Amino acid sequence: MKILVASHTYIVDLNCEKLRALSQLESDTEVTVVVPKRWNPGGVQNKIIETQYQDEGRFRIVPVSNFSQNHQGLLTFGVDLISVLKKYRPDIIQVEQGSKALAYAQMISLNKLLGLNAKNTFFTWWNLPYELNFPASLLENFNLDHTNGIISGNQDGAEILRQRGYQGTIKVMPQLGIDENLFAPKLQPELAEKLGIKLGEFIVGFVGRFVPEKGIMTLIDALSSIKNKDWKCLLLGRGELKEELLKKAIAHNIQDRIIIVESVAHHEVAQYINLMSTLVLPSETTYKFKTLTSVGWKEQFGHVIIEAMGCQIPVIGSDSGEIPHVIENTGMVFPEGNVEALANCLIQLMENPELAHDLGQLGYAKAMSKYTNKALAKQQLEFYQELMNE
Repeated sequence: MKILVASHTYIVDLNCEKLRALSQLESDTEVTVVVPKRWNPGGVQNKIIETQYQDEGRFRIVPVSNFSQNHQGLLTFGVDLISVLKKYRPDIIQVEQGSKALAYAQMISLNKLLGLNAKNTFFTWWNLPYELNFPASLLENFNLDHTNGIISGNQDGAEILRQRGYQGTIKVMPQLGIDENLFAPKLQPELAEKLGIKLGEFIVGFVGRFVPEKGIMTLIDALSSIKNKDWKCLLLGRGELKEELLKKAIAHNIQDRIIIVESVAHHEVAQYINLMSTLVLPSETTYKFKTLTSVGWKEQFGHVIIEAMGCQIPVIGSDSGEIPHVIENTGMVFPEGNVEALANCLIQLMENPELAHDLGQLGYAKAMSKYTNKALAKQQLEFYQELMNE
């Protein structure tokens, strides 16, 4: 089976591990990854990334000239895409830019014009209802009408696509998995000493942006309400709410128990997670965000949850978006924005080490069976095989 995947996501080599694993599952499987030649991801890494061709036998990365260097929906590829499609003649084409992507419409059209007869698929994270005006509505209708199967990163996204009339095959799975060798339980005595963390201290962890939708102020409020308990809080990230959370911590006299680490390379994140007694993802749904075609945000998956699971760290998450489906019975879930409920979850883990241990083991088992790059590669291959047999 020849598979072609197109997305700006794979300009980062670490993000390619699932597709590398996919290419190794069966001897006749080839994976070609089309990425934009030039891309500006914005944010912290605000610089142009120029991608390079890689050929690893059955796995290759092929940069193709592109229009729009920082907008997923407007991304399209240059005429050199035609020669790539002719050369590799895929059986499966997957574009990971959502249902309204111009790049997906482009791939569908070229698939037909070149007589490739490949199955058309796309990946989407979007998990809130939306209304589209012309011409975006026409574009999505064209894409859905020519789609053989969809991978949705969450349950809500799959349900929304059903509501929009899609009746074909939908597979629910995240875009990226975890490296079980990197996100694994491992003691970190030197890092603990550096951060002033002593053996046996209960460390409440958070990894993410300090922004309202990530619920970090709810976490600070919950910790403030249980300041009579013995704990420290390790916050890994940065964002606009840093000053506000520090002011609140000072007001409640817990500032000496808050440890903030602003900048950590992704391959080092596991070291910090391994210092935590629990990881909390208190995300909160918001309708303040607006784009050209949609309004609002809620947690689309919560990748840090499965990273913590891989380290055998028990997790606590809000009920925003996909979080409850990821955690299920392997951790604790509280109503988003509910300070008292979050505080109660923390107290249970502090006072019941056996419960914390059992949840850590349950999370680890689920992560290893369902969320490693290898596990996701197998799920994706099964999805493609189902499409090819239709």
